[in-house]
Amino acid sequence: MTIPVPPDGHQLRRNSLGLISVTFMVISAAAPLTGVAGAVPIAFLLGNGAGVPATFVFMTLVMLAFSAGYVAMSRHVRNAGAFYAYAARGLGGLWGGASAFIALVAYNALQFGLIGLLGGVATGVFAGLGIQQPWWVWSLGAVLLVGVLGYRQVDLSAKVLVVLVALEYLIVFVVDFAILHKGGAGGLALNLFDPSAVFSGSLAAAVLFCLGSFMGIEATTIYAEEARDPERTVPRATFLSVLLIGTFFVFTTWLMICGVGVTQLIPSLKALGDPTTFFFELARRYVGGPVPTIAGVLLFSSLFAALSAFHNYIARYSYVAGREGLLPRACGRTHGRFESPHVGSVIQTVGAVGAIALFAGLGLDPVLNMFTWISQVGVLGVLVMMTITSAAVVTFFLRRGGGPTMTTLVLPVVSGVVMASLAVYVFLHFGDLTGTQGGLLGMALPSLIPLAGLTGWIVAARLRAGRPAIFATMGANRV
Repeated sequence: MTIPVPPDGHQLRRNSLGLISVTFMVISAAAPLTGVAGAVPIAFLLGNGAGVPATFVFMTLVMLAFSAGYVAMSRHVRNAGAFYAYAARGLGGLWGGASAFIALVAYNALQFGLIGLLGGVATGVFAGLGIQQPWWVWSLGAVLLVGVLGYRQVDLSAKVLVVLVALEYLIVFVVDFAILHKGGAGGLALNLFDPSAVFSGSLAAAVLFCLGSFMGIEATTIYAEEARDPERTVPRATFLSVLLIGTFFVFTTWLMICGVGVTQLIPSLKALGDPTTFFFELARRYVGGPVPTIAGVLLFSSLFAALSAFHNYIARYSYVAGREGLLPRACGRTHGRFESPHVGSVIQTVGAVGAIALFAGLGLDPVLNMFTWISQVGVLGVLVMMTITSAAVVTFFLRRGGGPTMTTLVLPVVSGVVMASLAVYVFLHFGDLTGTQGGLLGMALPSLIPLAGLTGWIVAARLRAGRPAIFATMGANRV
């Protein structure tokens, strides 16, 4: 089903993004340098140590399996609602409503968590350069600038993100190839992919941290209404994003281990006061000069790029939910000049400012509290949406009379089982993962995701009862 352009002209900016722009806007959400500096050392320490590179290989295969069904459906459903649209067309409008509200909560949670992390990182990085400001000043400045970019046309955000992500890759590769050139601490070990390494320590924790590095790859379809030649651009950008992210992290984590040696990996991390300084220690050891300082500044810009990416996601989900009757109609309007989802952009910016005010006003830590508590809510939400989407792909093609068995049945089922298992794990162990065990927060925060789904289900049910014609078109093609 395809719906023609509305007579009021409220549509997203057509033909404004090419393959490279869509790919880099997706990769920016994964924040490569943030993953290397932040998530990877903790995955080493709390996960399976030297088994992390092989875990990244496994997660790359899982994400490719998910992408196979996702891309197959993208050729039939072209709607900026992404997860929402797939759920609506595959499982029905009630599941679409649930997915839309889960998406809004999950992406806002990821955004708010990154805001705290950015503030904490900026405080340390710029203090070293002689600039002293409280964390909330840096966070507030970033949120306002992201809001300006989100309010304007999408290709402006894309140009900024392409530059920032390219610089992230460049600084990491400088360190990677320095380690490669010098042969590491004791040779370039190739036995890191042995099963014995993979299953040492906590594989579940390692999988979760590795998964976080792929967060956002699903967003290629969010730009389906703005991409040039979406039938080709969206599938190519999806697979390209997964392969670039996966290859990058397999290569980089292998060399990070070689940089200190397999036997010294965990002792070296434990000896650091803060494990997130591990990459910068490697930069100092193998490159030196201004590179560690430049890497610190680029870590700040990496987080800014991720903030901008998630801001764009949220603005578009708000726009689609307003356009299709799940939120007030004003949310479904686009800017007269920029053709951007400016209402959703402004609402998200206001919400982000409110989150900063809340955590700063309560004197909570931007990293240990704002980032650790809130971002895991977002991870849980994305896992639930991926599970729903995998089921939607299978159902959609079975109703149409089937498709290629591997891409429309086998791989979606495999990826759906993996995502569902991880979602249950995060929900049940939320307190352990965030340090909120035994308290009200440990139960309340993960409960936000099923509560959001229930709310969306009820809103969709009311839409079905009151405006059945609109309900019937939920998730329909807009291109």
